[in-house]
Formats: sequence, C-alpha cells, structure tokens
Amino acid sequence: MQKYIDESAAFLRDRGFGEPEVGIILGTGLGKILEDVEVISEMSYNHIPNFPTATVEFHHGKLIFGNLAGKKVILMQGRFHVYEGYTLNDVTFPVRVMHALGINHLLVSNASGAIHPNFRKGELMLIDDHINLQGGSPLAYRGIEKMGERFVDMSAPYDPQMNATIEEIATRNGIKLHKGVYASVVGPQLETRAEYRYLKIIGADAVGMSTVPEIIVANHLQLPVAAISVLTDECDPDNLQPVNIQEIIAMAHKAEPDLITLFTQLIPTL
Repeated sequence: MQKYIDESAAFLRDRGFGEPEVGIILGTGLGKILEDVEVISEMSYNHIPNFPTATVEFHHGKLIFGNLAGKKVILMQGRFHVYEGYTLNDVTFPVRVMHALGINHLLVSNASGAIHPNFRKGELMLIDDHINLQGGSPLAYRGIEKMGERFVDMSAPYDPQMNATIEEIATRNGIKLHKGVYASVVGPQLETRAEYRYLKIIGADAVGMSTVPEIIVANHLQLPVAAISVLTDECDPDNLQPVNIQEIIAMAHKAEPDLITLFTQLIPTL
C-alpha cells in the first residue's frame, strides 16, 4: 500500500498540493466552508492515481488545497463509504495520502441521527468516543506492521486537547454543542426501531455510516483528530418517522454555520 500512497502524494505535490498543515473531511451537506478557503489547487478524485471515486450524488469527489484561518489546509469534498462497495482500505486511503503530504491535525465532520433523547436535529455533537459496528478494521490486513503499530491504542481516539478547545469555542460563541458517543454502521439502509433501541442500550448517542474507519487510521498514524456530527434526524424508536434524505441535507445546511465557526476558530490554535 505504501507504494500507492507515495504515488498519489507525489502526483498531488507536482500539481500544487504543497505542505498542508490540517486535513478536513467534509460530511454530507457540509460544503459551505469552502467559501472561506483561498483555493490554491484542486483535483477531482478520479484524476488522482489510486484514489477511489465517490459515487454518492451529494458527495462531489474533490480534493482542495488552500488557505483557511491562517493555515494551509487540504479538504476532502466528498468521502468514501463501505456501503458504496469500497473496502475499509479504500475508505481510509485519502487519510494516509493527506498524512504523507504533511498534515499534522485532522478534522472530520459527518451527518448523523440523534439517538440520545435530549439531542435535536439541527444541533451539533462533538464526538468523544465511538462504537465500531462496520464489521471490520482498516488495520486488519497482512503487512500492516510495516506501516506502524498493529495493536493501536484507542483509549482516547479523539484528541482531548482539540476537543477541549472546541468546547471553549462553542461556549464563547453561544453554540449548543453536545458531547457523546458515535456509532458507525455499514448502511446504506437506515436503522429499524429495534436497532435504534439496541444502539441506545449499548451507549450510542448518535449513529452514522462513516468516520470511524478514518479515526482508526488517524490513530494508527498518531495523527491528532477531532470530529463533529451534525444531527440531521431524531431516532426515537417509539415515534419513528420515515426518513427524507432531502430533509437530512437541509438540516445539515442549517447547522453548517455553527460547524464552520468551530472549525475556523479551532484551526489557528493548531
């Protein structure tokens, strides 16, 4: 795999992707932060050697390099999911490429369903811990020991210092920010009532179909990472309504200004 990572990184360096400090993975409906980016270079995924190609219609599939909040950043506009038919190595390959290019911090966003009864759609949740229900690991393959520690410690997968700073920023700006546990499932189908009850029992506060593989690889790379969920629907099994994808995207847009505030005020501190 290292050969492919090096090839992709070299290709991007030759096309102006030089020395990024912070990587950002944008979740569903969370693209307006790009309006604040002074773009230096951009590249569609399908033009980058060895990169998967995003297949979800609201994931655009582009890597963008530029200046944001005084730092050089590289943003993934569109991410990859197991439910698209990709392997966990495919899903996390861009994180390894961004790390090879030089990022020293990673920020992740996603859209997720609120399981905690006090969480409402349109609000934000800072991820403090997670539950991996995707049925595998991006580290579970032969030869992983050549790329780092096989048995990666996950006692604090989300950087405590970054999380504390994000909470301070939220307080300072009057942003309602929950903190909780994110469960990552395969999808693409939404959960049944029984599954939502199960997720609540095992300690999940929100559920989605992404993020955890990227977090595992960030920890494998010893890359400090923080992640925020935009809560786009409420998953009350006793009052469950059919899910409307367009409404989910609308909720993501509603919460996006607060998410942008948190990220843009965090970045200068990194």
